[in-house]
Amino acid sequence: MKIKLEIDPACSEPEIVLKAAQMSDEVENIYKKLLAQQTTILQLKAEKDNTTYYLKLSEILFFETDSKMVMAHTKSEAFKVDYKLYELEELLGSNFLRIAKSTIINLNQIYSLTRSISNCQVTFQNSYKKVYVSRRYYRTLRNKLDERRQIL
Repeated sequence: MKIKLEIDPACSEPEIVLKAAQMSDEVENIYKKLLAQQTTILQLKAEKDNTTYYLKLSEILFFETDSKMVMAHTKSEAFKVDYKLYELEELLGSNFLRIAKSTIINLNQIYSLTRSISNCQVTFQNSYKKVYVSRRYYRTLRNKLDERRQIL
């Protein structure tokens, strides 16, 4: 595989072109990894006690629905956001993954997974907060974490 970098002062924004004679597993993996690197937003508007906050996505542990409201959880607080979970899935990018019908987690914030016969519990570093992975999403979570481990 050849890799080439061109610096062009006339270029208004960086562009990556992936050329191949045909689609292969290697080309598809590179393409998916490049797509995953695209982040659409860096901050999210949230509210708590009649105050608006702008939270960095990197500080959010997880999102969950709580009585028809979507809450963004950080290490010590929870904030209301004006999005539905399916909207967040589209907006957030590859660092976030749905792990249950009512929960989306930040994969970069996972500290441990504890698997038992009935469920899987996710814990976060420097936080008392925990969430549970439904059986339907467990395999997807494991695959995503294994994939990320191979990249690093």
